[in-house]
Amino acid sequence: MYDLKAIVIGAGIGGLTAGIALRQVGYDVEIYDRVRELRPVGAGISLWSNGVKILNRLGLGDKLAAIGGQMNRMEYRHLSGTLLNEISLQPLITEVGQRPYPVARRDLQNILLDAFAASGGKLTLGAKCIDVIESDLDITAKFEDGSTAIGDFLVAADGVHSILREYVLSKKIEPKYGGYVNWNGLVPISDDLAPADIWSIYVGEHKRASMMPVAGDRFYFFFDVPLDKGTSSDRNNYRNELKEYFQGWAEPVQLLIDRFDPETVARVEIHDVGPISRMVRGRVALLGDSAHATCPDLGQGGCQAMEDGWVLANYLASTNLGVTDALMRYEKERKVRTTEIVNKARNRAETIHGKDPEVSQKWYAQLATESPLDVTSAIAKTISGGPLH
Repeated sequence: MYDLKAIVIGAGIGGLTAGIALRQVGYDVEIYDRVRELRPVGAGISLWSNGVKILNRLGLGDKLAAIGGQMNRMEYRHLSGTLLNEISLQPLITEVGQRPYPVARRDLQNILLDAFAASGGKLTLGAKCIDVIESDLDITAKFEDGSTAIGDFLVAADGVHSILREYVLSKKIEPKYGGYVNWNGLVPISDDLAPADIWSIYVGEHKRASMMPVAGDRFYFFFDVPLDKGTSSDRNNYRNELKEYFQGWAEPVQLLIDRFDPETVARVEIHDVGPISRMVRGRVALLGDSAHATCPDLGQGGCQAMEDGWVLANYLASTNLGVTDALMRYEKERKVRTTEIVNKARNRAETIHGKDPEVSQKWYAQLATESPLDVTSAIAKTISGGPLH
């Protein structure tokens, strides 16, 4: 096993996690990414306990805790500011055995990059993989500049717009629009926005405004607005647009819009991918968003990519029937888990963002009456479906 080489296409959360996990079980790992500079898409990410446990097992628990926000509670508020529900996260932490951590994406990326470099892995940027050639013995990645890389297997972690997904599926699958646009960024924590240990979510009119704490005394915030795909937008007008979309919402929402820096805000049209029929073809395995991009409404996108990386490395380390057998075992386990997550996240996105307005109204009413323990139990169920229970 120690002479085997993995080629990983994509240096995002999934690709780097897979690279670290594969190095730790003895594989030679080369990661390639088409970009010339790694810039995380989006300002923050909520890492629920299943994702945290993967990083703990990779030896990164202390470093993750240092960049994670101390999120002790959740609260739902009506757009007017009226409190609908307050939920302690301690029952969740007790049930699953690990605190969740909201983090700034750049902070997380830096931890993963440092760990991969320290492991002896090789990272090459500015290398766009356009095709693969497979033989009985190995796999060759072909890059746009004419160069190649040869390994024993290839991990396609090249994101929601994956080029290699078509190779695995033998057909092109376009990402599906989730029906809404998300603006997100970072602002300093301030009591007039929300308490420093709480995830605060304002809802109404099929929209959301949210703030959650990350390290560095910052809130990771986002705004969701249902819009037609391709709606034009200008960064210089983000503040005016959001003032219009959230006109009449509570004072903390207005203050948040006043305080963010439009130059650092990401505006993303939300898409998902899947469920797809397969994740593996021969010596090529899809991982993360290339296989199962989810609407972010469960906060499980990054976590599922991390689970993929761990499970893939585990099967490759524990099987002696060969690489292709290990990849098929990876597919069998992960396809069940990720199909459930993609469908659940899509359903939740549609509920929150008014695909059926009557369903959304019922959800608003439910928020005000739902038992906090029911909320944390539902989150725990999703977390506990992962490979590290």
